[in-house]
Amino acid sequence: MSIGFGIVGCGLISRFHARAIADVRGAKLAACFDTVGNAADRLAEETGCKAYHDLDAMLADPAVEVVAIGTPSGAHMEPAVAAARAGKHVIVEKPLEITLKRCDRIINECKKAGVVLSAIFPSRFHDSSVELRRAMDQGRFGRLTVGDAIVKWYRPQSYYDSGAWRGTWELDGGGALMNQAIHSVDLLLWLMGPAVEVRARFGMLAHKRIAVEDVAQATLAFENGAIGMIEASTAIYPGYLKHIEIHGSEGSAITEEEDIVKWDFAKKRKCDEAIHAAMTRRKSGGGGAADPAAIGHHGHARQFQDVLNAIKKGTTKPLVDGPEGRRSVELILAVYKAAETGRAVKLPLKADPLLKSRKVGVAGL
Repeated sequence: MSIGFGIVGCGLISRFHARAIADVRGAKLAACFDTVGNAADRLAEETGCKAYHDLDAMLADPAVEVVAIGTPSGAHMEPAVAAARAGKHVIVEKPLEITLKRCDRIINECKKAGVVLSAIFPSRFHDSSVELRRAMDQGRFGRLTVGDAIVKWYRPQSYYDSGAWRGTWELDGGGALMNQAIHSVDLLLWLMGPAVEVRARFGMLAHKRIAVEDVAQATLAFENGAIGMIEASTAIYPGYLKHIEIHGSEGSAITEEEDIVKWDFAKKRKCDEAIHAAMTRRKSGGGGAADPAAIGHHGHARQFQDVLNAIKKGTTKPLVDGPEGRRSVELILAVYKAAETGRAVKLPLKADPLLKSRKVGVAGL
């Protein structure tokens, strides 16, 4: 028996969700919903699922067992909570939400309902990321010293003008960091461990009619004693593939999008030969560096499969659960606070920072 999925939010990302679901064994797209009825109708026509113009009606459909949410970032909480209360498992596009309070509401409601919750970070499921994590778990880097995430992307003004929610604190939750670089922030924390302090600067330099940053830079201190950096922008023409750099006393590795471009360890292993051979056959495309639609759906498919595995095993612990999804939001909020105040910010945050540059307390809380 296949497990039925329902998609909430039928914009660009819904097509990637639909393709991913189609590629997962034991999954099927049963329904979709959007507050704009025509958007749901179009997705249903493309995929053969049932379109709903009322969320409660879709959540009452017994064919829908898992709900994938792809609404604007600051509108994730309401459908996630409704889905959990209806007994549906919940998958939420990044970021989990745009404030810690809203993240915690989702996490708590899913826990109370006993349903699986996963925040979508498909980069964790790329082969290169898996290899880095394996090397990390095996201690091959020695003493970790430096970890960097670099996302130098480009978005034309037309990208922000294409939707009223884009580039707003209220619904986008931020700019280059919260919307684009959050995938790399998640990877950096997954590999390096928790950050304990951040200093930062940010600005809006190349775009108009937006309220959020299009350039940001942060320096980090990690709990393990290592230091690091995050650079993020949507104002760098023509846009370049994102990098993750992990360095230690006994090894270093650098990824460019899905490819490993550097893999150097003091203690060689037989598996290194295969990795070096694969490096000569690099295959990453644009990776969304200049076009948000220029991404693959294979990472989503692997993550959806991971969620299905958790459901079938009767656990509530997929690889990227709610608390894991919350971590990157917390760090980005700390970066925003550090940039705004010009002072170091300690982690973990005790509460959502009160930022003058954004409206805190989004409707629904």
